[in-house]
Amino acid sequence: MRLRPIDLAREHGLSTQAVRNYEEAGILPPAERSPHGYRVYAPRHAAALRTFLALIPAHGHATAGAIMRAVNGGAAEEALRLIDGSHAELAGDRHTLEAVELALRDLAPPRELEPGVTFIGPLARRLGIRPATLRKWERAGLIVPRRDPRTGYRVYTSADVRDVLLAHQLRRGGHGLEQIARVLERVRAAGGPEPLQATLREWRDRLTARGLAMLAGAGALDTYLETRR
Repeated sequence: MRLRPIDLAREHGLSTQAVRNYEEAGILPPAERSPHGYRVYAPRHAAALRTFLALIPAHGHATAGAIMRAVNGGAAEEALRLIDGSHAELAGDRHTLEAVELALRDLAPPRELEPGVTFIGPLARRLGIRPATLRKWERAGLIVPRRDPRTGYRVYTSADVRDVLLAHQLRRGGHGLEQIARVLERVRAAGGPEPLQATLREWRDRLTARGLAMLAGAGALDTYLETRR
């Protein structure tokens, strides 16, 4: 069966230029040319395009393209390595989400975060850590205590203490500082742990959707590989 660029494009609501771009990027196998120089595609090209578009929700545009280039180039091991990386990333995200949910559950009730402000020494003693650890977390952007204008001492508000407690819980769970900083950004953007619950549900829904997309992408890739055998 001979297919034109428009035939591939119409199936997915794409432009013919997008189809040509995907071919030039190695996402589609090279097309044959008619005597007049026009591109001539076959069912395997249509299968390649369907596979690529199925892989995007699971792996992202760049990784999906790299997977297709590896498959089209006969580098199956490289394609599998890229897929493994996405699965590992998803597993890590699930682990982080579970850790955040656990840490938020174990946070001290709001009444224990009062009265208003505290200083680095008392806060460090409360957690059983060194003041140097709190200063390290500050340099990493986890917490940003204000400074007393008269003494220059760090002053931790109840919101700062909340962030410190959450960081402490996550560190005990083995999470890195950059990862914790991203979590705390979510907490602050949501306005605190309570409003964050909706964000966590959305986060879990996205992970579930990505996991299902990986299944769909794997099925499409398996079908495409059959066309190449």
